[in-house]
This record gives sequence, C-alpha cells and structure tokens, in this order.
Amino acid sequence: MKILFVGDASNMHNSLARQLRLMGHEAVVASNGSHWMDTSRDIDLSRKPGRLGAVRYVLDVLQALPRMRGFDIVHLASQIFLELKPPKVRRVLDYLRRHNGKVVLSALATDRVYYDACHDGKTYRYSDYRIGTEPSPYVGSAEYYAQKQDNWRLPVMKQYSDYLLQHIDGVVACLWEYYQAYRPLMGDRLAYGGIPIDVDALTLRPLDTEPERVRFFIGIQRARTVIKGTDRLLSSLRRVHARYPDLCQMEVVENLPYNEYTRRMRASHVLLDQLYSYTPATNALIAMAQGLVAVSGAEPEYYALIGEPSLHPIVNVTRSPVCRNGAETAESLSCATTRRKSSHSVTWTSGTNCSKPHDTPTAHLHHRWRHRQCGRLDIAASTRHRLCRVVAAQHSRRPPRRARPAVAR
Repeated sequence: MKILFVGDASNMHNSLARQLRLMGHEAVVASNGSHWMDTSRDIDLSRKPGRLGAVRYVLDVLQALPRMRGFDIVHLASQIFLELKPPKVRRVLDYLRRHNGKVVLSALATDRVYYDACHDGKTYRYSDYRIGTEPSPYVGSAEYYAQKQDNWRLPVMKQYSDYLLQHIDGVVACLWEYYQAYRPLMGDRLAYGGIPIDVDALTLRPLDTEPERVRFFIGIQRARTVIKGTDRLLSSLRRVHARYPDLCQMEVVENLPYNEYTRRMRASHVLLDQLYSYTPATNALIAMAQGLVAVSGAEPEYYALIGEPSLHPIVNVTRSPVCRNGAETAESLSCATTRRKSSHSVTWTSGTNCSKPHDTPTAHLHHRWRHRQCGRLDIAASTRHRLCRVVAAQHSRRPPRRARPAVAR
C-alpha cells in the first residue's frame, strides 16, 4: 500500500512510517518535523515566523500538493494538520479526499472534540483544563492565552470539526483520552492505535549495579510547561535535590532536537514526564525503551483499554486537591504501581498537613521530605524500581528522625 502522513507529533507518524516501509509498504511523511524536535520527514512543511514566513509556507504547501496524490490511505495528524486557519485547511482536506483513497484522522492532539470532552463534566475525572469541578492551573495562565485556547470555542472551529468528521473514513486514537472523546461521535469508525515507538533506533542501557546516585531527567517544552504539569514536577524535584544532593542528580533540558533528547535521557535512571495524562505518551515510552523508570500517566482506564490487568510498570502520577492556601488549591501528586510480587512504598511529602504511619524501611522519608504548607507527593513503587532500592539502601543505614506531629486538617 501507499500511505501518506500529513503532519506529525513527537515523531509518532515518522516512527509508524519507518515500520511500514520495513513491512514493504510505501510511506511518505509531510510535516514540520514537530518544530524544534526536527524529526525526519520526506516533505518539509516547516513554517517560519512573520508575514513573509506565512506567504512562504502557503507556497510550500501548494508546491507539495502534487506530491500528495495517489495514496491508498492518508493519515492526518489532528484536525488542524497544517499551520493554517480552518477554512484553508478544509480546502487542502478536500483536495486530499479527491486525489487519494481513504482519509483517516490520527487523534493525537487537542482539537474541538477533545476540548468539548474536557469541559462536559462527565468524560474525565480530570484533564488539561479541569481538575474535578475546578479549573486546572493551565486555565487562565499566560500559557493558556498565548496559545489562544479560547479559539476552540469559536463557531468556525465547530463547523470545521463537524465537516471533517463527516468526510473522513475513520479515527485512530493514540491515547485513551482521545479515544474516550471520540467514542460517542465515531462509533465503529474509531480504533485505538497507541503510540508507535521505533525501539531499534533507541539504546537499552540496563543497570548492572545500583548507582551511588539516582539520576532524574525532565524535559521541558518551554511553551507547554503548565499544561503538562512539568512546572510542578520540576519544583518538587528541585526540593528533593536540595534536601538530598548526595542521593540524587537532576538533568533538566529544554526544547532539544529529538535525537539529542533521547541521547541525553539515556544516561538517567528516572524520567519525570507529565502530570495530567491518563496514558503514557511518547516521552514515557521512549524512557522505558531505554531502561528508565517512567513517572507519568498510567491510569486504570488506560490499562483496561489495552487489556492489561496486572503488568503496570509505569509510576502513575495524579493530582488532587488537598487544602486551600489563599487563592490556590494545594495538590497531592499520588504515584502508584501495582506489582504481582512483594512491594513497599516510598512517600515524598511536601506538606505539614500530611502524616500517616509507615512500616517500610523508608518510612522516615515521609517526614523528611516536608517543605511546603500544602501539598504532598506520594510514590508507591515496587522494590523492582531502582529508585526504591537505592533510597531504601541509603536510608536503612541512617536512624530516622522523629516525626513531627500531624497537623489537623
């Protein structure tokens, strides 16, 4: 078959295209290389800033269209698969439909359908936009307005979304969140595809011995720190590192090209990924493929979708309100993994209002990682995790500090 991928996100379409080529198919990727990630593509559709960049981009798209004909399947990377306004994207959609076979949407980014699901109050327990019934920290932030998120509410976005869904042949969702959003609309025209990872292009580096220090890795997308929750994960990591510099190291990188990013990640032991996700996305899967422990999203809904009742290797991190401090809602970051064999828990605490007994070798850590008035970071992980083994081994040789009395809630 001949498959055309229009657009990409975090190397997803490029990885899928590479595997399809190995299987004997012809696959072509037309994308902007996921911006700074600079992932591989066959047709470059990068857009430079400014009016001149906009004109050049339109010309590049027009020149590329003749090369985007005669394919059996066209995969669109999200509803807005080009960096153009909906009316212009619709014209390209119509062109692709006229000159190709099946047209399929890869649900891999925010669009009108996902935006509506996040705000209907019933699809998700929490999302990028809401935590329970309260707005998330992202809503109303400078990042929120810079990305013009309120534009998803515009009638033109609704009209375009409805038109696209009526004129495509199906939707393939890469996350549980997108699958759940599209399920009421698409029915049997919806499939869950997951996220393809090119493991042959990655290097697995298992540990032969326990390291002296646990190396934490966190990658920052400058324009998406609040929506991903990496601002809060980074803040927690910095507090831990400040208290225990002899036990851990941290590496923070920003907006690196994909190949350099995976290389830098490879030298670490634990990845801190994101906070508001139900599904482990590209970052977490790349980390696992290279032998890291992934702290990310991996909710029961995700495991139920993929039919995995027992093998839960990802440290699931979630966010919930604890108390109020002025206008802000304090948070707890609760991470848990379930193993079939014996396990113990490590609790990272950053709130004076959090206190409960522990009978594990690392019980006293519950009282030592206590920095802020509100909030807590709970990690329950298997003894299989290197993080637990290293921390437990280090602290089992030290007498625990006396616990401070719990503060009544």
